[in-house]
Amino acid sequence: QVQLVESGGDLVQPGGSLRLSCAASGFTLDRYAIGWFRQAPGKEREGVSCIGTPIGITYYADSVKGRFTIARDTAKNTVYLQMNSLKPEDTADYYCAATPKILFSRCLLNSPYDYWGQGTQVTVSA
Repeated sequence: QVQLVESGGDLVQPGGSLRLSCAASGFTLDRYAIGWFRQAPGKEREGVSCIGTPIGITYYADSVKGRFTIARDTAKNTVYLQMNSLKPEDTADYYCAATPKILFSRCLLNSPYDYWGQGTQVTVSA
């Protein structure tokens, strides 16, 4: 059974850091495109960062470039999203997603993904 479980969301002050985790089971992450997405109240879900297939290039939304880093630990079958210099506008529910499709830079789009986690909440506030 394919499953993705996110964790690491929390309340943090502006300028702070968080590391989100996405633990996968039922499949091997290193053969899948993996994306992190977020959805703020009243807004559409947007792509934040992803690891594309087949080469494993990483991509970032312009709003998080230089602040967020995506990384994959194949031994733990887990993908991380390190978030630094957090801003109030980063407040959202964060989701990870996976698909075996070949995506390249399309990995920042919602539509290609087959599997989604349940989300973890990030709140950036003083």
